[in-house]
Amino acid sequence: MAETFDLVVRGGTVMTPSGPTATDVGVRGGKVAALGDLGGAAAASVLDAKGLHVLPGVIDTQVHFREPGLEHKEDIAHGSKAAVKGGVTAFFEMPNTSPLTLGRAELADKLARSQGRAWCDHAYFVGGSEENVADLAELERIRGCAGVKVFMGSSTGSLLADKDELLARILANGRRRVAVHAEDEDRLKERQHIAKEAAHPRAHPIWRDEEAALRATRRIVKLGTDYGRPVHVLHVTSAEELEFLALHKDVATVETTLNHLTMAAPECYDRLGSKAQMNPPVRDERHRAALWRAIADGTIDVIGSDHAPHTLEEKQRPYPSSPSGMPGVQTLLPLLLDHMAKGRLTLQRLVDLTSDGPHRIYGIAGKGRIAMGWDADFAIVDLKAEREITDAWIASKCGWTPFAGMKVTGWPIATVVRGHLAMKDDEVLGTPVGEPVRFWSTLRGK
Repeated sequence: MAETFDLVVRGGTVMTPSGPTATDVGVRGGKVAALGDLGGAAAASVLDAKGLHVLPGVIDTQVHFREPGLEHKEDIAHGSKAAVKGGVTAFFEMPNTSPLTLGRAELADKLARSQGRAWCDHAYFVGGSEENVADLAELERIRGCAGVKVFMGSSTGSLLADKDELLARILANGRRRVAVHAEDEDRLKERQHIAKEAAHPRAHPIWRDEEAALRATRRIVKLGTDYGRPVHVLHVTSAEELEFLALHKDVATVETTLNHLTMAAPECYDRLGSKAQMNPPVRDERHRAALWRAIADGTIDVIGSDHAPHTLEEKQRPYPSSPSGMPGVQTLLPLLLDHMAKGRLTLQRLVDLTSDGPHRIYGIAGKGRIAMGWDADFAIVDLKAEREITDAWIASKCGWTPFAGMKVTGWPIATVVRGHLAMKDDEVLGTPVGEPVRFWSTLRGK
């Protein structure tokens, strides 16, 4: 008797752990149930992938979906819709919402808000702070918690953890890898006059210079080593940080973003103004070249979008009162495919940076590969498609992208979340099916 599947993805080139393979993929119960010639199999649904590549779904490990409290610029429904339009099948969201995500109640609220509204799977960080430091070991084991996020700079109130004594206490309370925004708050305060006097975002990387990033990165790596706690340094931007981090991969993993790989100062600030403003800042070509070298040599482990939208009205405030951050979850994969088309990385490395890397770093259960028994999360892409990124294509509530007008080669054609077809040909389909991401360390959590 022929096998029966919920979904068969037929005729594509599938990126398996062994490399690209011409094969069909059978899905049953939300998981990969067969790889091979399934021409004779019965299926409730068949997706023709002839001429396309079937990649593991992208796991975007750094987004700001602004809910609760800041829904005028983004929310879980719009942010996750943008995610699946871009081939992203899971996201990790940051704690700087209003109220801040510091306890069990705030985490439960975000998870509840996601049910029936999130188009893809999800997890939420808890912020590490003076307020909750004694509870972090318990909080990080709650189902749906992505771990602890620390802001060493660029935050305010109880979410700012800029002193080594507090950082040490945070690292001593828990076991999971801690995600860190590493900018030295004291140096940022000392140099803030540079931004005020310049009154133009081209001063952003001068104010928030590479020394501010390097100082904080050195501090958190030393503390992580002292306390035996692995850390993940987010949105690394500078050649100096990369040189240092390459020598400390035993304790520190490394992220960069497509913004820093694609833009360079001062051109981006002259062209886009505060639309190019983010923290840490986009730096000059010397640093961008160092990031690409770190992609090639393996120093960088993962690419996140740092999706952090603001309204255009907010972005038009005079610098430096203009807010930092830009949308990016929807453009992550198209931009990376375009970089691949230009020869800057291989497809195997792209998959490692967007799927298998997040799985390794955070201990994700059952996601990040196309393999038997793993979640059926796929980003099905046309490597030869030529498209133009436009504001009209963006599903984010803010309605704009700094990459509008950019022509790219490579495009997500379909997105599958645990066997459910969530997007095809730029149209989001069905209803939201997102569920909390599972982690090895929280499989028995409550």
